[in-house]
Parts: sequence; structure tokens; C-alpha cells
Amino acid sequence: MSRNVQSAAEQLKTIASGAADIVPAEALRAKLNSGRTLTIKLGVDPTAPDLHLGHAVPLRKLRQFQDLGHTVVLIIGDFTALIGDPSGRSATRPALTPEQIEANATTYIDQAFKILDPDKTTMRRNSEWLGPLGFADVLKLTSQFTVARILERDDFQKRYREGVGISLHELLYPMAQAYDSVAISADVELGGTDQLFNLLAGRELMEKLGLEPQVCLTLPLLEGTDGVQKMSKSYGNYIGLTDEAGDMFGKVMSIPDGLLVKYYRLCTALPVMEIDALEASLASGAEHPNKAKRRLAREIVALYHGSDAATSAEAAFDRVFKHREMPEDIAEVRVTRADPVHLPVVLKEAGLAPTTSEGRRLIDGGAVRVDGEPLQLAPGVYDVPWGLLEGHVLQAGKRRYARIVG
Repeated sequence: MSRNVQSAAEQLKTIASGAADIVPAEALRAKLNSGRTLTIKLGVDPTAPDLHLGHAVPLRKLRQFQDLGHTVVLIIGDFTALIGDPSGRSATRPALTPEQIEANATTYIDQAFKILDPDKTTMRRNSEWLGPLGFADVLKLTSQFTVARILERDDFQKRYREGVGISLHELLYPMAQAYDSVAISADVELGGTDQLFNLLAGRELMEKLGLEPQVCLTLPLLEGTDGVQKMSKSYGNYIGLTDEAGDMFGKVMSIPDGLLVKYYRLCTALPVMEIDALEASLASGAEHPNKAKRRLAREIVALYHGSDAATSAEAAFDRVFKHREMPEDIAEVRVTRADPVHLPVVLKEAGLAPTTSEGRRLIDGGAVRVDGEPLQLAPGVYDVPWGLLEGHVLQAGKRRYARIVG
């Protein structure tokens, strides 16, 4: 008897919403029609400690599977992280120490459970089955893959053509990830579009070893707040899962209108039919994009901070941007006192700019204010009297404030 309340067709509609590829779709339909509880796999290598909404996309899809009654297995790749996933890489990843991997894994798990239901999540580490493999076992597994098959990967082909080295252990990564699927008898494996090769390797290995092969479900990469580059801390266009509610709300409000539906599908917990209706309303002009964006920001903040925080964040946003008022609670920041003081250094020390060069760019672009008034300096002038800043609110960009003290 199935634990799933929805029919197979209804489940498939929910699962397919926002997905890039389901390979093969007919196999997923057949698995759902079987009425059994499926095992859904996501493997993550803990190579970075902080998650953003882009990292959360497959986690949100896992939560959908949980809500449909299926079993979710989150595999922490503490063993494969020692290799480093070569997907999309133009060079070999630097090796992480076991201590770095463990620290990153702990932080990742804490943040992942902001989305997943802990009571419905099975946690595994792939060192459980990859660690005990002997050399003979590895040789047996490698015999299931050909060099030509592994070199079909676009990133390997590109590096080979350009004469960029490919370490032998990188060639083994798809095999190691594939064995994870064998170890847990996965029905479905999730990953980004850049992971399709690895997911298909798992399907292929399961079939060769006489297991029912998994379905590969890929999800699109999420563009960041700039609407162009994929969300990444290195691009400065990310919305972090641990961002404060006000920052999170403001960042969502800054995304381009063209990404609204994609964010609704990939970043919220709203029912698919509701999102479909919203998409139709936006397309017809019945729904104004700004109204839809406000709701999107509330939905996302509520997921990570609660509905009360979402309401407060929207009110704070309106005070600053709609009514042109400053936030109520602005932190005092102590900076190095000098007279005159070099403003780019102050911006960096106050946490309003990541670097002094970015501070100069903000000043040159007219994005720096004191007590809400634009700071007007001659081109190339960055030194200001200390008295201009001491005790006053320094603002950089639209959302960053600090009250300066020496």
C-alpha cells in the first residue's frame, strides 16, 4: 500500500515543476505508479560551509519528495570530498583536510535542516562504503566503465584539448559517486544540470550490477540577484540561508522581474498549481511584478526566519525604500580614528565594503551617504574630515548602514 496521498500523476506534476531534466521520465512515472515508497538520493561534498538559495534548490526538491511520502537519503560525501568533484572545473580542485571536511559538513547539515524534515531524513556518509573498499574492489568497479565513456565529459574534453592536466583520481570521481547509488539502492538521484554525467554514471553502474537503475533528476542553476551569473558568494550576488531577515528581504526585492517565476518554483514551498496560476497572472498583466516580488520575499524570509520576521522585514524595507527612512536599529561600529580619514578604509573597517577598492567604487558611483544625504566629493578625492563621520550614520549602497564611532 502506498504512503503517498497524491496520485502518481499529481506527484509527477509536483516533482517536474522547476526540474531541468528527468532521465528517463517514463521510468519515474513507472516507479510512482508502483505505489511503493521511493528512495530519493542527494549527495553533497562539504567543500564550503555557507549555503545560499542556489544550494537550497535541490534541498527544496527533496522536501517535496518528503511531503509526498518518500524516503530521502542525504549523503555527505566525506570520502568523495577528498577527491573533489571535477564537474565544471577547469583545473584540479585543491585537496581538503578531513578536519575541514568535517567542519563544513557540520555547518551544512545544520543549514540543510532549515529545509528538510529531520524526522524524515536519513543521513549517511559515503566513507561508510567507499572507505572499506580494497584495491581489488576498486579494480572490479573500474572495469564497469571505459576511458572513452569517462572522457565524454565536457569539462574533461576541454581540459584535454587545452593541455590542462587531469589527475587520475579525478577520473574515478564519477565511479565513486555512482557507487553511492548502488550502496543505498537509489530510485531517484538529484543534482544540478552540471551533474547529469555523474547521475547517469550511477544509473549505468546500477544496471550493470543487476539493480533497478535510478532516475536522474536535474535542477537548473539559480541566477543570483544580478540576474546574469549563477548565484555565488564570489560574484557577490547571493542570498544566504543565514542572512538576517531584513537583508534577505531586500536582496529578494532586487532580483529582476524575469526571474520571479523561477524563484517561486525553486525557492518557495508554495503548491505548484498556485505558482502556475501566478505565472499566468504575471503573463497576462493581471498581477503586477512588484506585488509578486513582495510576496516572494515574504515567502522566502518566512521559510528561514518565520512569518513574523517576514512581516517585520517588509515594514523595515518600506521605511527605508518607500518612505526614505533609515532603519531603526543601526549598529555602532568603531573604526580607526584619523583626521582627515581615508573613507575607503572606513567603509571596509565598518563592514560596508569588502575591500578598499570596492569602497572607492562605491564613492565614485555616488552610492555613499551620511545621515541619508549623498556624500559629494570631487573625483579622486577620498579623504574627509573626521567630524563629518563621527557619531553619524554612514550608508553604502541601498542596504548597508553603520553608525561611526572612533
